[in-house]
Amino acid sequence: MAVDEGWSAPDGSRPERAILVGVEFRLRSRVKRSGAAEARAALRLREPEESDLLEPDSDSAPESEPVTASDAASGPASISVGGALNAEESLAEFRELVLSAGGQVAAELIQRRAKADPATLIGHGKIEEIAGIAASTEADLVLFDHDLSPTQLRNLEAALPCRVLDRTQLILDIFARHARTREGQLQVELAQLEYMLPRLTGRGRAMSQLGGGIGTRGPGETQLETDRRRIQRRLDQLKGDLESVRRVRRQQRQRREAVPVPTVALVGYTNAGKSTLFNRLTGAEALASSRMFATLDPKLRAIELPSRRKVLLSDTVGFIRNLPHTLVTSFRATLEEVQQAEVLLHVRDAASTYGDEQKSQVEKVLGELDALQKPRIEVLNKLDLLDGAEREALANRIASEAAPAVSVSARTGEGTEALFAAIDEALHSDPLLDAEFRVSQHEGAVLAAIEAGMVVHSRRYEGNLVYLSVTGPASLAGRLRAFRMRENAATQPAKS
Repeated sequence: MAVDEGWSAPDGSRPERAILVGVEFRLRSRVKRSGAAEARAALRLREPEESDLLEPDSDSAPESEPVTASDAASGPASISVGGALNAEESLAEFRELVLSAGGQVAAELIQRRAKADPATLIGHGKIEEIAGIAASTEADLVLFDHDLSPTQLRNLEAALPCRVLDRTQLILDIFARHARTREGQLQVELAQLEYMLPRLTGRGRAMSQLGGGIGTRGPGETQLETDRRRIQRRLDQLKGDLESVRRVRRQQRQRREAVPVPTVALVGYTNAGKSTLFNRLTGAEALASSRMFATLDPKLRAIELPSRRKVLLSDTVGFIRNLPHTLVTSFRATLEEVQQAEVLLHVRDAASTYGDEQKSQVEKVLGELDALQKPRIEVLNKLDLLDGAEREALANRIASEAAPAVSVSARTGEGTEALFAAIDEALHSDPLLDAEFRVSQHEGAVLAAIEAGMVVHSRRYEGNLVYLSVTGPASLAGRLRAFRMRENAATQPAKS
């Protein structure tokens, strides 16, 4: 299994080794189940380079529809729930999160239970098993693919010989690792403190120190202490700072709105290829990584559509199942770009085996942001990873759906022309007009503006005058009203 090169534990010796624990809670069946079948878990010890999960035994299949760990309400509130992923698929995604945090997987366990243990989530027998595995593999920490309550976290740390982190702590650590701008660091720190506040009992010293391991990156500036008043003061300060950021963003948007340039925002599940597509469409060189949550800070670039209209394209942070609510709250300033965008490009991984579940999670987050009703184009990315039969099936699916959708490959550029045309068609704030202009050849600035901002279908010369038949945005046609002969609303974007 690949790990981040150059990353090492706090002592500089090796990457931290982690035991991953997945839990699947099953609905109780009316048919009595054997104790052996109920207690059986899938366990696989392996070397760091291996990545496959051990498939569960066939007789441990649920007799009723399973409820994944993310469906159980034993942790902090989140804005999305587990969806239809089974324990193995959920743990595979969790493994990618661990790699994004720079960790190394030493072992993976999956336990299926009827319900969560309120004290420890998984029960005392499984805790003893994990303790033995931690000792034999020299693991540095145990990571749960589930949110732990303060009581569960405290009890597990007391019972296990190494540190314990839950899903939210891991995601927060990845955000802390990837935050580059001052705004991003403020947002991550706010989310960290809001998560830590109810978990101070017995953990104050560990929380207050800075470190280099997974889950040890404290906020940094205030050296978190167990004194709740100090934390609350810092929270108030951060909220004030972020409000200042939001105020600056509002002022920037107001200046942009003075010149009508619509915004198109990229949204989607983490690692769906949003940043790669952003680079392909804009020619920018933003960080594009296979690691989850590589993009935290919003980016804006201007692009020109086939109709010659200019739009601003925004790249945003990716979403994920059970995205911590504190992160969504903290990143409101960043996600306002999604709320203000005229059109959303929902970038999906066409090669993913659980794309429908990812789509559902993104739509739930958009609902939280009151952006679900915005015009949306589905961009099915990673077309280059599909074979011929899969491409044909994808094309048939797109043709049968009423909602606009485009298949692309951000890596090769295939399908981007169709995507530009779809964006052109979806924009309504600055509609296209068919118009005719009569301009003197001495009006060089006017002729240059028409050439740069409109599609010229024909031109003819009569003496010193130039007659042009064009299609272009209403805003530009309005500014050149003195030279216009007549106009009609364009039925569709012009093809260049």
